Amino acid sequence: MSQNPKRYTITAALPYTNGPIHIGHLAGVYVPADIYSRYLRLKGNDVAFVCGSDEHGVAISMKAKKEGITPQQVIDKYHAIIKKSFSDFGISFDNYSRTSANIHHKTASDFFIKLYDEGKFLEEVTEQLYDEQAKQFLADRFVIGTCPKCGNEEAYGDQCEKCGSSLNATDLINPRSTITGTKPVLKETKHWFLPLDQHDEFLRKWILEGHKDDWKPNVYGQVKSWLDDGLKPRAVTRDLDWGIPVPVEGGEGKVLYVWFDAPIGYISSTKEWAEREGKDWTPYWKDKDTKLVHFIGKDNIVFHCIIFPAMLKAEGSYILPENVPANEFLNLEGNKLSTSKNWAVWLHEYLEEFPDKQDVLRYTLTANAPETKDNDFTWKDFQARNNNELVAIFGNFINRVVVLTNKYYEGVIPQPDKFNKVDKETLEELKKYPSIIELSVERYRFREASQELLNLARLGNKYLADEEPWKIIKEDEERVKTIMYVALQIASALAVLSEPFLPFTSTKLKNILCQSALKKESTWNSIPTNAHLLPAGHKIGKSELLFSKIEDTDIQKQLDKLEATKKANEAENMEMEPQKEIITFDDFSKLDLRVGTIIKAEKMPKAKKLLVLKVDTGIDTRTIVSGIAENFTPEEIVGKKVTVLINLASRALRGVESEGMILMTQNEEGKLVFVNPDEDAVSNGATIR
Repeated sequence: MSQNPKRYTITAALPYTNGPIHIGHLAGVYVPADIYSRYLRLKGNDVAFVCGSDEHGVAISMKAKKEGITPQQVIDKYHAIIKKSFSDFGISFDNYSRTSANIHHKTASDFFIKLYDEGKFLEEVTEQLYDEQAKQFLADRFVIGTCPKCGNEEAYGDQCEKCGSSLNATDLINPRSTITGTKPVLKETKHWFLPLDQHDEFLRKWILEGHKDDWKPNVYGQVKSWLDDGLKPRAVTRDLDWGIPVPVEGGEGKVLYVWFDAPIGYISSTKEWAEREGKDWTPYWKDKDTKLVHFIGKDNIVFHCIIFPAMLKAEGSYILPENVPANEFLNLEGNKLSTSKNWAVWLHEYLEEFPDKQDVLRYTLTANAPETKDNDFTWKDFQARNNNELVAIFGNFINRVVVLTNKYYEGVIPQPDKFNKVDKETLEELKKYPSIIELSVERYRFREASQELLNLARLGNKYLADEEPWKIIKEDEERVKTIMYVALQIASALAVLSEPFLPFTSTKLKNILCQSALKKESTWNSIPTNAHLLPAGHKIGKSELLFSKIEDTDIQKQLDKLEATKKANEAENMEMEPQKEIITFDDFSKLDLRVGTIIKAEKMPKAKKLLVLKVDTGIDTRTIVSGIAENFTPEEIVGKKVTVLINLASRALRGVESEGMILMTQNEEGKLVFVNPDEDAVSNGATIR
């Protein structure tokens, strides 16, 4: 890898300020972006790592309506929560801005005006969905309907979250307003469109020829599919009252479409940072030697790989992204993360339960990152990653080294004696690790990189276990000095190389090793040429545990919380059937309900749902065909007391005469359950009145 410093602009997707952020956001975007940015800085590169709150768009308006407050109150509340969460987890943005800032409004407006003045937009009057009851046009998430591509009946007006297709509201089948629930009508309105079809040739050459081999397959594949489907003009304005006003004549009552406005937030955030730091922002966006990288989730691929590059190309003076390493989605305990269903691990709540374990979550999310496919976060895996890897491997090695150094030498690094073959091989192996980790990080393989870091700790553990200084100290003190010296060099390298992945741990370890007291601290670039990182005579501090064990009770508490959420969701979503029409007592008295016992059960041949039952009703034994085979096996219901409607007219089902009906209901999970009489209190044939 080249050691020459380069300039990088790193962006992380702007989170919507309509709620706090959860582990899916961290895993998909912000931890990988932070690892990459920290690594680049450690290599001596010039890095601008920018982000900010996305505070416009329909999601904000919807949240404000739901909570009965203003959009400004919504964004102020969640901007503060999100910004603090990022800080708490060590996401090292050079600048975290917000799209409600004046600098962003001006930057986005100027960008629009330049394209408008140069004739880069199409101005068209089109028919858009309009809610007559609410008296407003229905942009994006104000409309819901059936996806024309996959049939999902809950697709939004801008995107189907089931199949990932990007949509226009007018594409939806059977659309309905999310404001009033009514069916919208079509009404004419004027908007400005970015003619993506005019950029087709450029995009094909730039992406399909230029990035086929270096973009991740999931990113390249999705973009190719979009191009193959044929690009169409995309509206860059919306009929809304929340957002950046369209800054040209005729734009009254309209705002910039959030997906035109939001990515420009990367530019305005860079401007804000540069102004604060006394820098020039333009090289970070307009110098062809700058490498621009977008970190996003897979639902934002089209906007960052087609729409935003087309905007930048149309403007004419900006560089284009060199890579867009989008991740797939993270699930939670087997189910899709859902903000509306509270099926998530919220970052601010996590810190209340695990206040000193930011790095444990960072590590777990990295080691199990959804880099090539959707992955699942489980609390058991979280516990195992902590206890079996961070505690047992990384933490154990450091603790042994520091404790023994203090025990044998009062914390002073000993002068090594001669180095034998194992010592030399271990130090040579140590020198390779920066380039090994670097190779993975440069290819955006952060899972792989995190495991290579752990392999360095494994190298240290194996070295100590093989050399056994605690045994040799009694017979060869000089040999132990060399062993401890070598082990301390590995510890020092871990302090440096762990920083992108475990920033809090890295700081703690550097403090234990008192690295700031050294005349020249080790750097990422110095390790490959010099494995002697801590000199003899340097004094280190006392041992502190880098990681602590997570108990089963801690994990069970989290699982119980999720189970409570699941039950609450099921209860909320359970649809109660409306009351049926009124009947008289005479109607009810015609029903002959008896207690019976199932004495035999077997599956109906070639029928998936049917069981053939023999039921002792007290007055006879009769055959009843029941559609319960998907919920019960024949073996588990033989001997069960049931409630039977015995005077129901018999009917033939698949050639078998059914002479009654078993009373059933559904539980909160939708599973059939018997309406049981008390097993011991009644006998077969007893009448239920």
